[in-house]
Amino acid sequence: MSKKIRYDEGPISEVQVVRDFLPAPADLVFKEEQVKVTIGLSKASVAFFKEEARRHHTQYQKMIRRLLDLYVTQHQS
Repeated sequence: MSKKIRYDEGPISEVQVVRDFLPAPADLVFKEEQVKVTIGLSKASVAFFKEEARRHHTQYQKMIRRLLDLYVTQHQS
């Protein structure tokens, strides 16, 4: 295990206040163009995503969309 850093060792340089370093909420909204499709999924798959979405306080459609987006990103050449 590496040695723990102790921050009380040595002088601390001058502190500078940085204002508004986080992006605005509008800059955090990720909107990608979407296409509506109709797809048949198994009851088990939908039940799984609905339960997980409920546990994580989100929408199951968003979880499925994100899963597909990650799959595409992983397999694009």
